[in-house]
Amino acid sequence: MLTVRDVLNLPVVQEAGPRLLSEADLGVELRWVHVTESESNVDLLFGRELVLTTLRNVVDLDDFLGSLRAAGAAAVIIEHPTPLAMQALDIPVIQLERTVRFVAITEVIHQLLVGQQLEALQFSRSVHELYTELSLSEADEQQIVMRTAALLDAPVVLEDVRHLVLAHARAPLDDWVARSRFVGFLEHTGRAAGAESWLQTPVGAARNRWGRLIIPAELQDDANAALVLERAGQALTIARLSGRDQRELLYQARTSLLHELQGAHGHSEADVAVRAQSLGLDAAPYYVPLVISLPAASTPTDMQLAERAALEIVDQLADGLHLGLLSGSLKPGFLAVILPLRARELADAALQGFTRRLAEQITAPLAVGVGDSGSLGEALAGLEQAAHVAQIVPHLPTRAQPYYRFADLRLRGVLSAMGADARLRSFAHTELAGLLNPLDEQGLELLGRYLEHGGNKSALAKAGYLSRPALYARLAKLEAKLGVRLDSAESRTSLQVALLYYQLHG
Repeated sequence: MLTVRDVLNLPVVQEAGPRLLSEADLGVELRWVHVTESESNVDLLFGRELVLTTLRNVVDLDDFLGSLRAAGAAAVIIEHPTPLAMQALDIPVIQLERTVRFVAITEVIHQLLVGQQLEALQFSRSVHELYTELSLSEADEQQIVMRTAALLDAPVVLEDVRHLVLAHARAPLDDWVARSRFVGFLEHTGRAAGAESWLQTPVGAARNRWGRLIIPAELQDDANAALVLERAGQALTIARLSGRDQRELLYQARTSLLHELQGAHGHSEADVAVRAQSLGLDAAPYYVPLVISLPAASTPTDMQLAERAALEIVDQLADGLHLGLLSGSLKPGFLAVILPLRARELADAALQGFTRRLAEQITAPLAVGVGDSGSLGEALAGLEQAAHVAQIVPHLPTRAQPYYRFADLRLRGVLSAMGADARLRSFAHTELAGLLNPLDEQGLELLGRYLEHGGNKSALAKAGYLSRPALYARLAKLEAKLGVRLDSAESRTSLQVALLYYQLHG
């Protein structure tokens, strides 16, 4: 905007020999120019005008200048050939010692002011069109934040009311949560008091603020940035009203980070920690990964709803335990969780407490797989093994433990890991060929029960499966189909491996 200092530096003013009689605030912005020669029409001012005068009808200079200041004038330019004496005032006063046409000054200033107003109008229109387009195209929060950062050429962060980062662009996130807590929320667009005076705007309906949009940097032009930030905040509010809610954004951001870090990436361990901590993960020397396998759902929509409900429960448990963890959807039906640890030795205690509370909240049977604890990078890499374990656990004959590691799965774990081995598949199908071609489900069931009882026919009969004569007859037929002797320990071992492989992989 045009200031008093800008006017003072105009060639048309400089040619008239300006002399500052009062240097109060030369940085004040001008709204318009007004010419007056007496106190009688001072009440025509609206405020922030530059007043031009020759003092032709002015009797008392101090009273005249005081009345202009009281009316809100931004500055006064006086054309007068002789030196003037005046009291000290908090309004800029400039004396021109040489004659100048006031119309020359007003023409230049009007052109500048109108040009600036037109430029501001065009900028406002372009901003409005940009965010209208983003809203109509159903842009997500990350897209809106990225376009805002590009438009302002500045870092931009969208955070929720807990100071967790939902989306960001070009922003350093080191120790974000702790820093953000010392910057107060505002109910309007502006800079808040605090350790860091960030330009911000609230996001959400007036009575349901769910976050704020922040520029964590110094800016050359707060006015344009505030306009953009406010319009971006409105677009984010519209995006939320069109179907997203606060926790969904957080889950989406966490899930995106987990997927990104599970694949090949070029981030350092420190960068990974900064990004994870910005999403609520506590800083800790060690972390342990676990994967929760949810029961099967009838439709993909039902599975998504079940995942969302489980993530909400996990989040509530974390809040209750005052524990900052990282959780998200790993793949359909599987949720990933990274738990912080103060020491490796505390892994089992933390897992016991967390899984016990989780089982109390979720009545459906859950399968929890755990990977090796270590640094954050090692824990993220361990999610693959944890997911593998969680996938096997539902097939265990008994599930007495609240969570399982790969070592707990023993033979099932090895066979599950070797599911793609063509040689093992061929071995299993060859061993069970008599029951698979054609498929004999009753025979497979009998074989499974027989092997569960360690080949003890009397124990199997006592279990109530069949009478002894009927059982012995059925086992004889089973031997004939399989072409092996069931009383051979080696045969039973081979059949046990084959049957387990078939149950896991088909």
